[in-house]
Amino acid sequence: MLKKLDIYIIKKVLGAYLLSLLMIISIAIVIDITEKMDDFYNENLTFSEVVMDYYIHFVPYYANLFSPLFTFISVIFITSKLAFHSEIIAMLAGGISFARIIKPYMISAAVIALFTFYIGGWVIPPGNDQRLNFESVHVDHTPPFHVLHNVQLMTAPGEIVYMERYDLNDSIGYMFSLDRFDSAKVLKSRLTARVAKFDSVNTWTVRKYLQREFVGMREISTKGDTMQLNIDMHPSEFVIAKNHFERLTNPQLRDFIQHQEERGRAGLNNYKLEFHKRFAGPFGSFLLAFIGVCVASRKVRGGTGLHMFIGLALSVVYILCTLLSSILTSQAGVNPALAIWLPSVVFACVGAILYVKAQK
Repeated sequence: MLKKLDIYIIKKVLGAYLLSLLMIISIAIVIDITEKMDDFYNENLTFSEVVMDYYIHFVPYYANLFSPLFTFISVIFITSKLAFHSEIIAMLAGGISFARIIKPYMISAAVIALFTFYIGGWVIPPGNDQRLNFESVHVDHTPPFHVLHNVQLMTAPGEIVYMERYDLNDSIGYMFSLDRFDSAKVLKSRLTARVAKFDSVNTWTVRKYLQREFVGMREISTKGDTMQLNIDMHPSEFVIAKNHFERLTNPQLRDFIQHQEERGRAGLNNYKLEFHKRFAGPFGSFLLAFIGVCVASRKVRGGTGLHMFIGLALSVVYILCTLLSSILTSQAGVNPALAIWLPSVVFACVGAILYVKAQK
């Protein structure tokens, strides 16, 4: 059961978290409006369009992104205040263990972590889709493209499709080829066609085709005008939108990674990194809250200012380590799970050391 002391600390931490969140996001909105004001004006956008199509999705995204940092700052601030007024010392002198003092902080971190995990995995991704589309059209002015070149996709084990050009508007591919290999990776058949049109799910129609079957040293050729093919391939797979991994919910992201790995597609590190981030972020709230209590629980001459300085320094190091890990994954091909969880493991060790040395 929660005691009065627990409720007191939980209210303080969550209140400071919401206040710091409101302040930082307000500043971020002002800066963003200043940068994009000319674009909004040139596009003749109304106030309601800017707010409902962009900023209503902008706020949750950045609030969730920096949630571990806000949690850390809140814990540092509240604990430092308690220590400055000798309330921590009074708790310890009253027989309350340091581990028991940490309990309400962990409950607060759990509330924040569960909330951010849910909105980060299910609520924010659909909003990201609208936010990024808005930026693409009204800010970046990216012209829509309708023709893709050199489309290649493994549609099934041992089955590879290639199109020299594909028109998204007409759903037609040109200079189509379908190669099938056996388990020993030996070419068994090759189908080429001038035109391939997408009809419906898993159904394509090829025209002016030539099919060649290879049986030992023999080759059997078949020509024709029209033939329907059953291929597990959809035109939506040809186009990957900007920051596509941020637009997918957790189940969609997991299924996308699994499906594309089955197809043998490379370049999935950003997707895997995003998937692990959505779990490492909420865990970071626990970790930074724990470190914050250990750092700020001791009464020092510098008071809250010194604690905030130490806390901000640790949080900056943590964020830099996370960013460096992300860069190593996307640019150097480092394992995404190792890259995103390594800073958390290192800071967990730091937290254990600070806990041992904390005032008991």
